[in-house]
Amino acid sequence: MLKTLAAQIKQYKRSTLLTPLFTVLEVVMEVLIPFVTAAIIDKGINAGDISKVYIYGGIMLVMAFMSLTFGVLAGKFAANASAGFACNLRDAMFTNIQQFSFSNIDKFSTAGLVTRMTTDVTNLQNAFQMIIRIAVRAPIMLVSSIVMCMFINVRVSLIFLGAMVVLGTVLAIIVSKATKVFDKVFPRYDDLNASVQENISGIRVVKGFVREQHENEKFVNASGSLYRMFIKAEKIISWNNPVMMFVIYACILLISWFGAQFIVGGTLTTGELTSLFSYIMSALMALMMLSMIFVMITMSVASARRICEVLNEKSDITNPENPVMEITDGSIDFDHVNFTYKHKSDQLKAKKSDLDGGEEILSDIDLHIHSGETIGIIGLSLIHISEPTRRTPNSYAGFCLKKKKEKKKKKNIHISQPNQHDKKPDADIYLNKPHQT
Repeated sequence: MLKTLAAQIKQYKRSTLLTPLFTVLEVVMEVLIPFVTAAIIDKGINAGDISKVYIYGGIMLVMAFMSLTFGVLAGKFAANASAGFACNLRDAMFTNIQQFSFSNIDKFSTAGLVTRMTTDVTNLQNAFQMIIRIAVRAPIMLVSSIVMCMFINVRVSLIFLGAMVVLGTVLAIIVSKATKVFDKVFPRYDDLNASVQENISGIRVVKGFVREQHENEKFVNASGSLYRMFIKAEKIISWNNPVMMFVIYACILLISWFGAQFIVGGTLTTGELTSLFSYIMSALMALMMLSMIFVMITMSVASARRICEVLNEKSDITNPENPVMEITDGSIDFDHVNFTYKHKSDQLKAKKSDLDGGEEILSDIDLHIHSGETIGIIGLSLIHISEPTRRTPNSYAGFCLKKKKEKKKKKNIHISQPNQHDKKPDADIYLNKPHQT
């Protein structure tokens, strides 16, 4: 899966590599700033040396400006890389979908393909941006802050390490529970898109049979199901912030209490205690960013899996070794044709239906349409309210055809459109010979 997705970075490799570089430089500047702050307090203010205050203050301003510059550049390249990655993903998916036969489209459903090209790609775009920037920034900031805390005072740093263990355990529980919910969310998007698409494509049929109330109820059920799943997931994730705040302020209180005793005992300076507060806040914020990354990756893994399914899908209809490129006779012959759906669609899998995926829908169809004859499709009922696309004879291995009667000047052949969700015919198609001119 990673190899398939990484192949879509293409021309945005430069931006993808520059983003972590500038992010690392930004973190280095941010880690050194509290150290300079401690020097201003201890060597300048406490010592009464105003020249040291100016010197270290100037160094701090330069470092802050450099950190700002590196951060802006990292954000710029991250946005360029993620947007380009999403663009390439959509282009690759669209190009591959153009090669699909209708049996391939039935496997995913039209609504499922729309969801994959919109919501799933957007989730993957956001995750990619976080991975190349925040996923680089947070671990480096976390490790650097721990090292600097140990360098300043080992005993006070043990409080911070204990808080990290507690926070990491709670965040792991939150992420594990949220993952199970997000895996169930994205199929709900398919149901919602399918409801909207079917209603719009068959709006005349809906109004003609006064089925507006039924369609409204179907849409409310689909949107309500998606709403409930997201509420459940957000309730779990909402524990992230209060737990984080509790650990941060508990850590500050404990360090303030023990730090004051160390200052009185002469083993810790005021500037070092101030730096400890800065490093601890930076480390805990980095841990919080990591938890956000885990949640986003949790959501994007399901999306990435669905996108790769489309990118790796091969069309069921391929050209033979020596395909016929020119047709001299446009006649169509159905010689004892049987019809089955090759794939079971995701919607029918969810409903545990046996209507397709191997069951023979039609059998022994024998029909011959001569070149020059015209097929007329009568009425809009060809588009069933649950059928996303019109079918053509070369879309499947078979087609639902029934011969009715013949007249001298007009040949009528009743063709019932097969529906994957129903065995009941959906439309009448009449075949007429052209007028002689």
